[in-house]
Amino acid sequence: MTPDPFPRLLNAFFTEWMVEQRNASVHTVRSYRDTWRLFLRFVAGRLGKPVVRLALNDLTAAEVGAFLRHVEDDRGDTIGTRNCRLSALRSFFGFVAAREPEAIAQCAAILHVPMKKAPVRAPDYLEPEEVRAILSQPDRSTLAGQRDHALLSFLYNSGARIQEALDVTAQAIRFESPACVRLQGKGRKERISPLWPETVELLKALLERMPRPADAPLFVNRYGAPLSASGVRFKLATYVKAAEKDISGLAAKRVTPHSFRHATAVHLVAAGVDITVIRSWLGHVSLDTTNHYAQANLETKRRALERVETPDPDGNPPSWRRDQSMLDWLDTL
Repeated sequence: MTPDPFPRLLNAFFTEWMVEQRNASVHTVRSYRDTWRLFLRFVAGRLGKPVVRLALNDLTAAEVGAFLRHVEDDRGDTIGTRNCRLSALRSFFGFVAAREPEAIAQCAAILHVPMKKAPVRAPDYLEPEEVRAILSQPDRSTLAGQRDHALLSFLYNSGARIQEALDVTAQAIRFESPACVRLQGKGRKERISPLWPETVELLKALLERMPRPADAPLFVNRYGAPLSASGVRFKLATYVKAAEKDISGLAAKRVTPHSFRHATAVHLVAAGVDITVIRSWLGHVSLDTTNHYAQANLETKRRALERVETPDPDGNPPSWRRDQSMLDWLDTL
């Protein structure tokens, strides 16, 4: 009896295709691995058989569709996460189609499962005073507090994704002027982000208090192990809760480490930085992604409105032009 090709194909997909041929990052490999763990357990449960008994012909387009509904409806994941799960499954069946001709029809059906469109909404970003309120919460007299303050300040300065920040090593940072950091983003794309002098001083002070090898992650726990993204989210939630006492508006926002990336982008737009520079700063593939931040910033819209004069039937200038105190105030912004 010929053994089912599924175990061999799945092993080859991860070891030969993703690692050797695509040279996928460890984060991509782990993301695909997690998808397959969830998918196989889901299908095994529906079919009433153990995972080790699953065959290639058990993994049909109908099972993929049911799994995607499970991801959204039962697990409560976002449409973006649902689409990421589908990408991982599609990638495997595209790989299988080239190696198992008899499974082409099955693979084609799965490859035609569509991505789901998600509503595009303006990013929920932090105002400058909200960022300051959160940054003031860590107790910098303790090592953990100093580390958290430096990490959150680094996120805001660099606009780094949380995993990009947690992967940063001392050798990736240029401490001399012009200070900058080399970040490795999605798809192993590298970019360089400038660092403010204040951020450099925070990183230097952290390294003096907690020396690290040049090639080791900078942000670690008390045991010297790299921080996890989930751990950072947990600590951030406690700081946000404390900051709500001073800034009540924070209670209505869902603040995550990624919120600092959004804040960086919106505040750069408000400062008049060219959108293409911001795209490079954040490592966006498409300029359309960066343009969302221009739409989100009410301050930028207000300044644009000030340049528009609505004609007055009596020939009088608009009220804000007649009020010198308001003009003086606007000049200070």
